[in-house]
Amino acid sequence: MSHVPHDLVSEFPEQAELIQWLRASDRHFERLAEEYHDLNRDLHRVETRVEAASEEREAQMRRQRLFLKDQIAAALAAARKAG
Repeated sequence: MSHVPHDLVSEFPEQAELIQWLRASDRHFERLAEEYHDLNRDLHRVETRVEAASEEREAQMRRQRLFLKDQIAAALAAARKAG
């Protein structure tokens, strides 16, 4: 269990500028980033026991965060390749 927030800039520190640019210029990326941010915030509250959730719900939230992170990583890779 991790008690460290996994914000996108922490997850992809070398791509902070690209994340900012994509959030401003790509609506799909912005939606992914917002969904990731919201889920990550909620999961962090569960992990730190500020909010209660079943172990299954917590695991499901982690899987969803990983799924979103994979989609974001793919979008970042595509943007780097295109640019």
